[in-house]
Amino acid sequence: MVATIVASWATSLLASSFSHSYHSTSSLFFTKLRSSSGLRFSLAVAPLCSRRAKFMAHTLARATLGLTQPANIEHPKISFAAKEIDVGEWKGDILAVGVTEKDMTKDENSKFQNSILKKLDGLLGGLLAEATSEEDFTGKAGQSTVLRLPGLGSKRVGLIGLGQSASSPAAFRGLGEAVAATARAAQASSVAVVLASSEGLSNESKVNTASAITSGTVLGIYEDNRYKSESKKPQLKSVDILGLGIGPELEKKLNYAENVSSAIIFGRELVNSPANVLTPVVLAEEASKIASLYSDVLSANILTAEQCKELKMGSYLGVAAASSNPPRFIHLCYKPPSGPIKAKLALVGKGLTFDSGGYNIKTGPGCSIEIMKIDMGGSAAVLGSAKALGQIKPPGVEVHFIVASCENMISGTGMRPGDIVTASNGKTIEVNNTDAEGRLTLADALVYACNQGVEKIVDLATLTGACIVALGPSIAGVFTPSDDLAKEVFEASEVSGEKFWRMPLEESYWESMKSGVADMVNTGARTGGAITAALFLKQFVDEKVQWMHIDMAGPVWNDKKHVATGFGISTLVEWVLKNSS
Repeated sequence: MVATIVASWATSLLASSFSHSYHSTSSLFFTKLRSSSGLRFSLAVAPLCSRRAKFMAHTLARATLGLTQPANIEHPKISFAAKEIDVGEWKGDILAVGVTEKDMTKDENSKFQNSILKKLDGLLGGLLAEATSEEDFTGKAGQSTVLRLPGLGSKRVGLIGLGQSASSPAAFRGLGEAVAATARAAQASSVAVVLASSEGLSNESKVNTASAITSGTVLGIYEDNRYKSESKKPQLKSVDILGLGIGPELEKKLNYAENVSSAIIFGRELVNSPANVLTPVVLAEEASKIASLYSDVLSANILTAEQCKELKMGSYLGVAAASSNPPRFIHLCYKPPSGPIKAKLALVGKGLTFDSGGYNIKTGPGCSIEIMKIDMGGSAAVLGSAKALGQIKPPGVEVHFIVASCENMISGTGMRPGDIVTASNGKTIEVNNTDAEGRLTLADALVYACNQGVEKIVDLATLTGACIVALGPSIAGVFTPSDDLAKEVFEASEVSGEKFWRMPLEESYWESMKSGVADMVNTGARTGGAITAALFLKQFVDEKVQWMHIDMAGPVWNDKKHVATGFGISTLVEWVLKNSS
């Protein structure tokens, strides 16, 4: 399969040296053997790799199948500002009003009772109430209407439904996304957003609401058109948020929302990028770019296969062995520009830039092999968080961002069902399914994270279909033995609006993970697959370290829009900030 994507000239050129290099990689499993006399020894044959093979391996890693390169498209730059101005006096393209069903209540004379809607309707000579009645607009979630009516400073008035009530970050982020969609459809360059009812909100709620609207607008206006031959640029340039206060605290929060949203877009673009473009080498380069961009607080250490071999990462290298694209182990480290370090954290992300399933190849309906570029969604969340934190620069916290990146392919040098690999903590794993490869890469990544002296680890992975079956496409499964860590992350998710559900770590299920010839197998019984996967990862975490595993196989991808979501970044950043304060 690999040979079919390599040009014939490259194949012939590499026949002697390159094939030997990758054949020898298959011996990097560091599997301990015991002779009949009881003598222990290990096999770790050094790769036979000439300069020519190294050069050509790099060339192949850089080559792009299909001659595809992403266009360099600038993201739309939107200016956000919080203002206290009368809605009737604001001048611009669209005045967008977020309304609940209660706000749309009218009296016996078909007049609005809500003060803002009543004022707008008065300025418009009753046309707003009349138009909403004719269009049967009731404020239900998902409803919107845009009217071009004379009498206001704005050219158009847009009403956007929030449902029966709106209080969550997700609801206000949805409002921002609807505002972006409205602006895009009207090719508007200036928009103001106001809530019909904001009187009962506390100052903190107003700040968080404005932040959520900002985030939703940035993410809503964004489209990933890098791989399209033609695309329309959105015209939106400015968004004013009215009636939610003003001042430095609010401005700081709006800036924070823009930074996190920019990081989410970065994460989406990583996951959206096809595997013929985003190889492990390219992913590592993207990580290094982040570190260079924020070099005052971030440093990068990118390990090659040879360096990982020295660290005895046999589990990770076993997965990587079949691919002509070399693996890269990514380690970024955030340290604040000044002040003492109060907490040391690690974020570990699964980084399979493509997963064929290996010899247990993905086949049949529902296998989703065509979107297996998403199998690095965990790494996108981790690197996106690094980008955001590089901009925000929180004090008092050190954060390690770790990704064991590779491809899971099929070749004569690849890992076979029944092989035994040895992880960097010395534990042996019988591979009974090559399509359960993510946990093998995470095993060595988690050991490495523990060796950095961290106190808490959160790993994120598109790990199991079983978690999607259990929780559906929009909720991530959370596994942790630590109630304190669970509380921290769930509090962060309340701010981000992302959905998580805590799952059990049922120790009795470990029975199905036992091997007759090794310490463990890499897959257990068919039932409880997400749980046994988490129990597997637990074997590679130091007991003194608080650890959480997040299975994000469902929410990493939007099936309706066929694009990545950037899931996890917002919550991770909030969690780090909570540990910073």
